[in-house]
Amino acid sequence: MRIRTRMRMGSVLTSIVTSFVLAAGALAPAADAHPAPPEQTGIPRLTDDRGRTLTLRGWNVEDKANRGDQALTAITEKHFRDLRDKGFNFARLLIFWDDLEPRRGHYSAEYLRRIDRVLDWARKYDIQVLLDAHQDVFGPAFGHRGIPAWATRTDGLPFTPHPEDWFAEYFEPAVQRAFTHLYEDPDLQRAQARMWQVVAERFRHHPAVLGYDLINEPMGEMGQGEDLPTAARRIEARQLTPMYNRLARAVRSVDRGNWLFIEPTPIVGEGVPTGLGAVRDHRTVYAPHFYNTAMEAGADYDPSAGWIESYEAAVTAYPEQRHIPVVVGEWGPLNNRLPLMGRFYRDAMTSLSRYTSGWAGYVWCYGGGYCALDENGVFAANKDRTATPYAPAVAGTVHSDTYDDNARVYRLTYTAGRHGATEISLPPTAGRWRVSVDGRAEARRHGGEVRVHARKGARVTVTVTGTARG
Repeated sequence: MRIRTRMRMGSVLTSIVTSFVLAAGALAPAADAHPAPPEQTGIPRLTDDRGRTLTLRGWNVEDKANRGDQALTAITEKHFRDLRDKGFNFARLLIFWDDLEPRRGHYSAEYLRRIDRVLDWARKYDIQVLLDAHQDVFGPAFGHRGIPAWATRTDGLPFTPHPEDWFAEYFEPAVQRAFTHLYEDPDLQRAQARMWQVVAERFRHHPAVLGYDLINEPMGEMGQGEDLPTAARRIEARQLTPMYNRLARAVRSVDRGNWLFIEPTPIVGEGVPTGLGAVRDHRTVYAPHFYNTAMEAGADYDPSAGWIESYEAAVTAYPEQRHIPVVVGEWGPLNNRLPLMGRFYRDAMTSLSRYTSGWAGYVWCYGGGYCALDENGVFAANKDRTATPYAPAVAGTVHSDTYDDNARVYRLTYTAGRHGATEISLPPTAGRWRVSVDGRAEARRHGGEVRVHARKGARVTVTVTGTARG
């Protein structure tokens, strides 16, 4: 839920958000709630085909500006080379149904080839990719990207653009009705399922592909008299859950191995538990986004508000119940230079490490606004705090996995399993990293990567300590 650069919260969105926040306050956990440590949450971790525990650290990669013959041309090999050079191993790649199927039943071979090219770059730099079927305000029928115009049905309801606060456009009657038709019209259900079959069949064997994010930030139609949290839970339970099960069956008809990522509505960002039901699939990941309404509107981080604590307590309920991993698909405020943003990144990174298998920040580009890097490839203010030591793969059972940003100390404790090596990534930040290993294991370092080989059953602690910056 990203607000455009220099956005001003308009009256429509302000009133919606105000009523929502008041309702969410009654539903969210207390601000002083203390989240359970990871070994008590019941949330499993992502694993690879060797049973190693995975951690994904990366960024969204996108080209929203170009479409048709120019689609994806803003993404270059440099994006993936720089991701790897700065220690990241994950990219959430935005793809658009309107580019893939510009006319009903006609799938663009050129667009599929361009996705292939991007995936080949990711493979070259050992970046795992999540293919995200992205939509903003439904699609091009409303001046954005996502669901094709031919699949947009509004029943003649009105639409008024809100160029200064585009998220308010989700509450326009035409947009809301378009979501209802997508979820409920049998021919559109079949078209969406077929689109995912085309994607999964094409890329199921590509070594860079980790999985498929079935729809970005799904929204829906509010009923008369409903507040936003109530509407969100109804949409999630009655429309998104059946949709995800349909799409899971479609993907599994051609691809049994890659992970399926499912998102709630963006309303979880204010600490409201999701209403999603069971998605009956053997490799499903819960993929909420992590944005705060006030910070999106330009406010500084307020630690006393307890937003991160409320969000964490609410967002962990569903994956605990369903026993599925969590990967946060988008996060990161627009204005990173405000006085408390350093504190925000420290608190956010600590929270995310407690319950997720990883995350993708928004967005890996070069410039201003949300871009992670400036034009020279240097991290924007405070975004360098996302580049910390971490363990991309652990060959065993993880007991604790923490990083102290103030002390610059990373510590991983695990019991070694039978197969494979544990991998530690060291970012090329200022200063140097010292690695020590306790337990029946040995570490071998190659530049910014460390491999730890341990005897099966050994309890191992890896400690990475950073020297002074500068």
